[in-house]
Amino acid sequence: MNKSNAGASTNTLQILLDVLTVVCAFAIDFFTYGTLLDKRSQVNLMALTAVFLLIYILSNREEYLYNVTMFYYLDRVYRKLTKSFLIATVATAALMNFMEFRETERKFYLIFLINCYVLIGMKLFLSRPLDRLLTKGSIPRTAFVGKKGQFNKFRYFLDKTSIRVNPIGYIAMHRMDLEDSEEYLGCLEDLEQLIREYHLDQVYMIQKDGEELPFIQKYIDLCIDMGVTVRLVVDFYKRRCANSYVSTVGTYPVITYHTITLNSYEQLVKRAMDILGGLTGIILFSPVMLVAAIAVKRDSPGPILFQQTRVGQNGRLFKIYKFRSMYLNAEAQKQELMAQNEIEGGVMFKMKDDPRITRVGKIIRKFSIDELPQFFNVVEGTMSLVGTRPPTLDEVEKYQRKQWRRISIKPGITGLWQVSGRSKVTNFDDIVEMDVEYIDNWSLFADIKIILKTALVLLRHNDAY
Repeated sequence: MNKSNAGASTNTLQILLDVLTVVCAFAIDFFTYGTLLDKRSQVNLMALTAVFLLIYILSNREEYLYNVTMFYYLDRVYRKLTKSFLIATVATAALMNFMEFRETERKFYLIFLINCYVLIGMKLFLSRPLDRLLTKGSIPRTAFVGKKGQFNKFRYFLDKTSIRVNPIGYIAMHRMDLEDSEEYLGCLEDLEQLIREYHLDQVYMIQKDGEELPFIQKYIDLCIDMGVTVRLVVDFYKRRCANSYVSTVGTYPVITYHTITLNSYEQLVKRAMDILGGLTGIILFSPVMLVAAIAVKRDSPGPILFQQTRVGQNGRLFKIYKFRSMYLNAEAQKQELMAQNEIEGGVMFKMKDDPRITRVGKIIRKFSIDELPQFFNVVEGTMSLVGTRPPTLDEVEKYQRKQWRRISIKPGITGLWQVSGRSKVTNFDDIVEMDVEYIDNWSLFADIKIILKTALVLLRHNDAY
């Protein structure tokens, strides 16, 4: 990105207001109670507040609170600010314990946090009108090229952001459009004259068809020659349910459409959670796995572990590990039992009182002990602690196009389907819907919530077979 527009999407005023908020909270506390502290304590608390401010600002940036295109809904912004505040609070509280702060310093910092959160709430309500007041004299005079109806939705979105424009009017794309309406400033052919007459600072051009680009290219060049900013609104891609963002690679703008999270920071944290959780599971349940291995071996002939090729993220194949809970000829008997399949649609297979299950198999399935070896899958990276159910090869062969989306992420030991009454859900479309719901609304907190719910389901152990 060229250095001249590196911060074009950053709302610098909001950053300054957040810095001012934290500084004011500290100043109020300092001038009220600072005289009770010695020089060492004052320096320590200033340093701790600086760390709080840094983490708070970085967290807000990670939540896109400083992006001018973010929709300004009070409840949404409040949740994001609170999240950043809590992250900064927890981090600095841990730092206080590490540095062994005194009791008086802890009380001072607690009052600072209370002051800070109150001021953050006040800033939330005042920042938008203050932003508009301070930028009032620098709002660019703007014209929109295209039909007014095409811009209605775009203008609605624009008003929800921090982007300020002074709308001067509309410019018709073609001269024939002038005959249908008197609401235009003029025609695109007269753009140079219109720029001079109306003192335009910037022009928005909406592109409904890719074939229009060669036609409007010369007018983009005209604006560039005259020093007028041009913003091309692309409206010929139908993104439907996908999320999107625009980035640049060198001089090439790239529009990305995606349905899974592409946040590298959260993906890294999720992977760290998987490794830590997988190793913890292996260590914690190793006695249970040892007893289960002995029981499986003594109950029926065959290997202790059942290894099967499953389909992972976007069709990748991997070996899943489970304690064997069925007789050796279980796969051969599956076709004979398909008529008793309880999952509608015939894509997945599941039945209660499956005759292929061994005596020990019924017990370890009831308590989900058979799935404990999957912690090794999690550590090696083929599975996650939380995800979608790993399907078999024959299941995936029957998937329709939209059903393939459920394997767009790593499969998990547990997931939304498992904690939503899995044995009671008999429609495969409902299972896909829950998986897609998890993918669309994924967050680290959602994973933690599902893990906690899984623990409760296992304690009841009345929903697994």
